Parts: sequence; structure tokens; C-alpha cells
Amino acid sequence: MKSSLTLADYEWLAEVRYQIRRYLRFSEQASRAAGLEPRQYQLMLAIKGLPKGTRPRIGELAERLQIQHHSTVELVNRLSAGGYVRRHRAGDDRREVLLALTPKGERVLRKLFLDHRAELRTRGPALIAALKRAIPITKRPSRLTKSMNSKSRDARK
Repeated sequence: MKSSLTLADYEWLAEVRYQIRRYLRFSEQASRAAGLEPRQYQLMLAIKGLPKGTRPRIGELAERLQIQHHSTVELVNRLSAGGYVRRHRAGDDRREVLLALTPKGERVLRKLFLDHRAELRTRGPALIAALKRAIPITKRPSRLTKSMNSKSRDARK
């Protein structure tokens, strides 16, 4: 690992941070314009965009948002009161509470998604350029890439 840092090192990291912050600022403003606080939008997006097989429970959503359990509960309470999300009991374990978007939540999230996608299409190239500068791509595949490629070839046989 490189022990001395150059001005260019600080410049690329500052540029990455700047590009991320520009997108986040847009997201905060778009959320508020839709009548939501930014974290409420993030929670709704997390519910809708959970990886397949992940149950929409408070603990998983707290992890996705990187916030405390009790903060997630408060967000869910506000979104539930606003008619954006609902709680329901799991079929097999009645103690387990799952979350889902309501039709109102789906409509608002869809609009925000489309706005965010358009913003990424506009500002994304600058973010990608900053990331490429920060993380130089090597021509040698990593061990992980080699492993994934060999598994892919084995699966096709």
C-alpha cells in the first residue's frame, strides 16, 4: 500500500465525495418535494428493493439504512400514519411483523424512482468518472473474478 499521499489523491477523493453529495442533495430535495423526509424515502426504497429472499422486517431495514432499530421503528410509524406503509403478521409466525408499501406508497415511490433515475442519467457519468479515477481498473482479473468465471463455465457444461 502506498504510504505517501499526493495532492492528486486528495483531489480524487474530494471529487468522489462531491459527486456523491450532489446526488444525495438532489435526493433529499426530491423526497421533501414529494412530502417525505429523506430517510422515509430511503426506507420505502429499501422495502421495495430488498434482495430476493430477504424478509421486510425492521432489523433488515435498519441494516440497509445503517440506522438503529428504534429509529427504523419511528420511521415506520410515521410512514404508516401517512398511509405509505403497512405492517402485517407473517403467516407461519404470528410474532413476526413484515412491512409492505401501500398503493399510495407505491405511487410516491415510483415517481421518486423515475426522478432519481433521470438524475443519475444526468449526473451519473461524472460520478462514474470520479470513481474510475479513484479506483483504477487493472487488466489482470482478480482471484474472485477468476473463480466466478470458472464456476460459470462449469455450470454451462
